[in-house]
Amino acid sequence: MTANQSPVWHPFTQHGLGEPIPLICNAKDAKLYDADGNSWIDAISSWWVTTHGHANPRIMAAIRDQSEKLDQIIFAGWTHEPAETLAAELVRITPEPLTRVFFSDSGSTSVEVALKMALGYWFNIGEARSRILVLEHSYHGDTIGTMSVGERGVYNRAWQPLLFDVDTIPFPHEAMEQATLDALEAACAAKPAAFIVEPLILGAGGMLIYPAWVLAEMRAICARHGVLFIADEVMTGWGRTGTRFACDQAGVIPDIICLSKGLTGGAIPLAVTLCIEPIFDAHFSKDRGKTFYHSSSYTANPIACAAAKANLEIWRDEPVLQRVDALAEAQAAHLALLSQHPRVANPRRIGTIAALDVTAPDSGYLSSLAPRLAAFFRTRGILLRPLGNSVYVMPPYCTDATELGKVWEAIAASLDEL
Repeated sequence: MTANQSPVWHPFTQHGLGEPIPLICNAKDAKLYDADGNSWIDAISSWWVTTHGHANPRIMAAIRDQSEKLDQIIFAGWTHEPAETLAAELVRITPEPLTRVFFSDSGSTSVEVALKMALGYWFNIGEARSRILVLEHSYHGDTIGTMSVGERGVYNRAWQPLLFDVDTIPFPHEAMEQATLDALEAACAAKPAAFIVEPLILGAGGMLIYPAWVLAEMRAICARHGVLFIADEVMTGWGRTGTRFACDQAGVIPDIICLSKGLTGGAIPLAVTLCIEPIFDAHFSKDRGKTFYHSSSYTANPIACAAAKANLEIWRDEPVLQRVDALAEAQAAHLALLSQHPRVANPRRIGTIAALDVTAPDSGYLSSLAPRLAAFFRTRGILLRPLGNSVYVMPPYCTDATELGKVWEAIAASLDEL
């Protein structure tokens, strides 16, 4: 079935271009397969979610087992074992001040929850603080609140009338870090409600990397001024940057942290927002008007929670960080070999994420090179989805040397052939 015959409207897809949309029938480890036996190496972890590989047997077993016990139950005023066990384990593996776990469904909703928690905190304690600080080039999701705290551009200009105003702190480019810190210091002096960041690397903003010491300084500035610090670890969490959470590398403990994507190993949608006790206390009251009014029908779905429990058990029982380290070293080696190519600019890596810019007449998110590169990779059995003229590789941790070599061989070929 072609894109025009199907009734499906795909995300971030311009159907008017008539590009082929492969129909995937099954997946295993780092590979995707169609009905004809064609396969693709999933070099972006299916939009950054798959950590241990597709159809991980431990996670699949947990899903099957839970589906025969309890599929869904209202979570407002009711609870279940998978959610309770998962929440307790999340509190155990995150820094001690993060004591409360609020469930939601996706990265966007986890950030919406974080923003509402922050504003609710100040409202309930009687302080008029509602301004949000954001980092330049950030992306936090596609709901109204998350678009408001993300970079403004072609991907959200149609909804500009719905977005609330924020104050933007310049990205800490190399040799410009102090300007970022000075701008944050000045903005925090005006007593905003919160500052939200993607720790160490901005994903959809172009895989822009900044050092851990800058993250630590930004956290310290917020602490001095009593500004709530929100870490959006939706993409950066679960090993992508080389540690379980990116904040670990800076010794940073946020007031609120957002987790999703790899939370279930990428098998099924789930998200959590963890916060410090004072934020929960500001909503704890006999006054029902101070209730945290946020939910969705599938909050803390038992099957999704069971998958996340299995993921945390894998982290506990298996050498996940050793796999992360091995993949990171392999990524570094491949990137180094290609970094001297005349069409490569700004090669960069953090943990298992490697990226480079391809020099082109037009750059940025709408670069005409992006769909050509994606098509080139697709015909060579590789799933890569460039961000404009930026090509990045973020594969599952089970990706073997042969598969990773094919990915980088395809990138090298694209530089010469396109």
